[in-house]
Amino acid sequence: MKSSPGPAHIAVLGAGFGALSTVRELRRRDRELRITLVAPRAELHYLPGIIWIPSGLRSRADLVVPLDNFLQRMQVDFHAAEVSDLAEGGRIVRTTQGEIRNDALVIATGGSFLKKLPGIEHAITPCEGIAAAEQIRDRLRLMQGGTIAVGFAGNPSEPTAVRGGPMFEFLFGIDEQLRREGRRERFELVFFNPSSEPGNRLGPKAVKHLLGEMARRGIRTHLGHKLKRFESDKVLTEGGEFPADLILFMPGMTGNAWFDATDLPRSPGGLLQADAQCRIPGTERIYVVGDSGSFPGPDWMPKQAHMADLQAAAAAQNLLGDLQGRSSQASFKVELICIVDAIDHGTLIWRTPERNWLLPSTRLLHWAKRGFEWNYLRQYR
Repeated sequence: MKSSPGPAHIAVLGAGFGALSTVRELRRRDRELRITLVAPRAELHYLPGIIWIPSGLRSRADLVVPLDNFLQRMQVDFHAAEVSDLAEGGRIVRTTQGEIRNDALVIATGGSFLKKLPGIEHAITPCEGIAAAEQIRDRLRLMQGGTIAVGFAGNPSEPTAVRGGPMFEFLFGIDEQLRREGRRERFELVFFNPSSEPGNRLGPKAVKHLLGEMARRGIRTHLGHKLKRFESDKVLTEGGEFPADLILFMPGMTGNAWFDATDLPRSPGGLLQADAQCRIPGTERIYVVGDSGSFPGPDWMPKQAHMADLQAAAAAQNLLGDLQGRSSQASFKVELICIVDAIDHGTLIWRTPERNWLLPSTRLLHWAKRGFEWNYLRQYR
């Protein structure tokens, strides 16, 4: 419980979905709080939209949202810096631009990608950001033909620390793009994954649908073999190798490097350990939201913006309860919702602990995905 006079001061680390949703939820519940957002830039990068950059449907300008107006409306102070460490049990956040004292702390700095596979420098990791998607766009423009390899893998110590959905979208999007450009016959597309059932976290129906879509589109698969390494012109696995002129690969996720400077509890996969209320066990008023955390739940629990939004609501409610000295045990719903898009049509996959639905590909779902993007971003513009 906060003991000092005046409004409580909350530090929120990050400028992605989890951090900004936390700000909105805190401000909705309490107009008097002091809130400081800490991030390198006052910008939201809408990464779900990068799947459309190679085809030209989106550009950097469409997906980078300056946060000045949002921060002013929410009455939030912005501290432009990178986080380097914590002190005094989290009550001080050390950054590259000084220290920030707080009464409660929310960590939402996202995750990082495991880059231990030999030769991984030969692959592009799309979800590293807009620049990666621009690199894919530029490489495709220059290619006259060849083999494009698209795949992903997980964190062997953290089943939920994987982001495979966007890779299906890049795969199907590139296939559709090449067909539109009248040059699909010059390319071979290969999807690779160490699992024999890629995307099984989406549910059995989704796996069957996705593999069927690959077969329908003439996309070759290389499944069920552990990856050994990449070279500049090939992918090598324990089940053989195949040529690749362009490799798109999403490795498993882990925690941020700055976590290592703290004594915060970590999960086996390197993320921050969290309970069902988004609290970090063994700490006082430190919460984690989004990709930074390892939360209790089913092994298919997704790393996606929707889950970060749900966790932010729980964290905000519990944080305020802790500050006021009352018990608050709000938790979050576990729900996977995604539209696997292919430029002009999409497939809806919805999974909860009770059900798993799949709606076949339609143009309406593509426009629904675009509509959601517009509606989501307008609250930050």
